[in-house]
Amino acid sequence: MRLRCLIVDDNTSFLTVATELLEREGLEVVGAAATAAEALARTRELLPDVVLLDIVLGDESGLDVARQLAVDAPRPPVVIFISTHSQSDFAELVGSAPAAGFVPKAELSAAAVRRLVG
Repeated sequence: MRLRCLIVDDNTSFLTVATELLEREGLEVVGAAATAAEALARTRELLPDVVLLDIVLGDESGLDVARQLAVDAPRPPVVIFISTHSQSDFAELVGSAPAAGFVPKAELSAAAVRRLVG
């Protein structure tokens, strides 16, 4: 069974590249979102297995989105944080958030996603 992913990031170029990469490596990217509101709506609509969630969404916080998904989603997805920043920049926050882990954007791959999903 292919993992169904939603990518949440405010950088449209990254969304395009990440979608192509993950699909080429065998994941199914079912959608994308650029804001917290879009992320919540698309998760309810598409019911992805995994949400790849940028920690910083412009002026919004991916950490807040993760918390909302954990409570609001009909079937909470596995959340994996992504960022151009180092994991050490957010280690304490990521550790306390309802997420499976963190992947730097430069290291994003289907294998990295599968490792965290288990």
